Amino acid sequence: MKQGIHPQYKPTNIVCACGTVIETRTTQDNEIRVEICSVCHPFYTGKQRLVDTAGRVERFNRKYGDKK
Repeated sequence: MKQGIHPQYKPTNIVCACGTVIETRTTQDNEIRVEICSVCHPFYTGKQRLVDTAGRVERFNRKYGDKK
């Protein structure tokens, strides 16, 4: 590698909206703020959060849900 042409690679924090802080390294000067991380993302947690608007989820569950 050539000397003097690469940016500085320094430690920084990634801060999630849920409050999780992850330490990593980057070329940016300030901390990185994200809205969702691996701690609160439904894919990793297995928990799905539904935002019910005007009872649509309840209506769907009544119509199609749990028919035995």
